[in-house]
Amino acid sequence: MMMQSNTILITGGSSGLGLQMAKVFLERGNTVIICSRSAEKLRQAKLALPAVITYECDIANRVACEEMVAWLTRQYPLLNMLINNAAIVHKDDFVRGESMIEKLYQEVSTNFLAPVVLIKLLYPLLNRQANAHIINVTTGLVYIPRTVYPFYNSTKAALHAFTQVLRKQLKDSPVKVTEVLFPAVATPWHNGSPPSIAITPEKAIDEMVKKLEAGKDEIRVGKVKLLYILSRIVPAFAFRKLNAI
Repeated sequence: MMMQSNTILITGGSSGLGLQMAKVFLERGNTVIICSRSAEKLRQAKLALPAVITYECDIANRVACEEMVAWLTRQYPLLNMLINNAAIVHKDDFVRGESMIEKLYQEVSTNFLAPVVLIKLLYPLLNRQANAHIINVTTGLVYIPRTVYPFYNSTKAALHAFTQVLRKQLKDSPVKVTEVLFPAVATPWHNGSPPSIAITPEKAIDEMVKKLEAGKDEIRVGKVKLLYILSRIVPAFAFRKLNAI
């Protein structure tokens, strides 16, 4: 994969892994557009990375996605890379928690439906480009779920399965499809309490970029490689160990 001279859209690019991706891709000479539903986070991202292009969009809203794609098509017709990175999570008890149905719809809309919708809407533009690439960000929890997350594991598992299908269906297309499965990473996503096993965003994105350059289709970052193996060999043991952390 060529890592220079791309025009890249990163969803959820205003903080955490998305912001680190934007930083690294900018340093490599790419045009980087980030979207977020938070105008304040976008403002802070612009201060940190003056070269980044920002667009306020709640990707859980289909109309907002359509408006963003129309804007991208007009303003950045050379867009050749989509990184579906945005995600939300609720750490709650499914039966006892409040507003759980609302939280379910929020997570499914943001974590699964939005990436699929954006791929569909942007595919005609991507298909016209050289070095076109769709990158879907998921997690090692697609192999072994954490019980503190009632919906997150499932939404990412759905995106994992969709990515595999999409890659097969686009095998004769110029658009490459890659999945990046991250371990726990010390980002604001954990609300100030990342697990002890979390790695830094810098380390996570460095490994991601190296494997993108190597042309990997499914990139298991850090200890996700171990989770994958354990889930195949000793799934019950792996489930107990992961949920004891």
